[in-house]
Amino acid sequence: MEQESETNIVLTKPFSLGNGNESDSEVYSAPNILQRILSLLTNVRPGSDLTRFQLPPQFNFPKSQLQCYGESIYSSTSDLLSRCNTGQSPLERLIFVVAWSISTTRPAIFGVAPYNPTLGETHHVSKGNLNVLLEQASHHPPVSALHATDEKENIEIIWCQYPVPKFNGTSVEAQVHGKRQLKLINHGETYEMNSPHLLIKILPVPGIDWVGNVNIKCIETGLVAELCYTSQSFFGFGGSKRLIKGKIIDSSSLKILHEVNGHWDSTVTLKETRSGEIRVIYDAKEVISGLQAPTLKDAESVWLTESALIWSELSQAILSKDWEKAREAKKAVEERQRELLRERESKGETWVPKHFILSQSKEGIWDCSPIQKWVPASPIVTL
Repeated sequence: MEQESETNIVLTKPFSLGNGNESDSEVYSAPNILQRILSLLTNVRPGSDLTRFQLPPQFNFPKSQLQCYGESIYSSTSDLLSRCNTGQSPLERLIFVVAWSISTTRPAIFGVAPYNPTLGETHHVSKGNLNVLLEQASHHPPVSALHATDEKENIEIIWCQYPVPKFNGTSVEAQVHGKRQLKLINHGETYEMNSPHLLIKILPVPGIDWVGNVNIKCIETGLVAELCYTSQSFFGFGGSKRLIKGKIIDSSSLKILHEVNGHWDSTVTLKETRSGEIRVIYDAKEVISGLQAPTLKDAESVWLTESALIWSELSQAILSKDWEKAREAKKAVEERQRELLRERESKGETWVPKHFILSQSKEGIWDCSPIQKWVPASPIVTL
């Protein structure tokens, strides 16, 4: 399940569609989970912002939110990202980008959540020529920045996103704000997109799913994909789970070119409106099945801010189900953060990200710009 090095780095498998004989839900489950969640939310009012809500370690799985974001980029068994470059036309490239965007949607597990990243925490992993770097650019609000580059393919990815979880009485919806960009530099194309939201249903039927509208637009060509993620009905009966529907539009003429239909955890098809031809553009089993944990190539080169290092003691304790040690480890990380904050305040210092420039618009929208043109190779690698 995990890999531990001499420098106490714990790397775990990404969430995928089946990891061997043991399912993800079995690995990361906590006892009496629904009862525990209800007891936690007893004093939380509907509409409350949960960004400062702290979970006990029994409700965590052994990785940081930064690692979850990073895994959606570097963990796959099919290289959909490089395929985006191979499209012979702007429309074909947009279709490949749609498939890649769907691949970043990963299964979630009811009742457990990743750690809230610490301020300045980083996660840095390489997969072949693709180097991925994330940094927690802000703590309140929790803004995470991602920069990934592939110098061979001339591809760049920039994400800036921040979840805003709110309790709605019978559910928690984590709205993922921010912008995602994918740049195909060889074609001079930039694709902008957003993320679906995570809906956690508590009553009447517990469950978790991705929901909401995702728009993918190529700025230069005007081609647009409009996708809609839907879940089961309120009562958990009827309707399809993990359903995705949408269309690809030429924004200049408003003409619908293709229809998108399927399930993001199985297959997604594309139907050409003119000819009626249908083809599969995404097969989850080929892309996010049997994913393996990253491996440590050079322990001495790992940054002190690396997620897998900062949270290593807590992750190991969770994997061992040593909850007393887990509470102590989580408390130690949190106390270290409070200590660093007190030091900055005593010196009158303002913390700034190391790898990104963080800005906020007049409308309150956060944006992150990477400082380096290319992300360097990482001592942590994955196949």
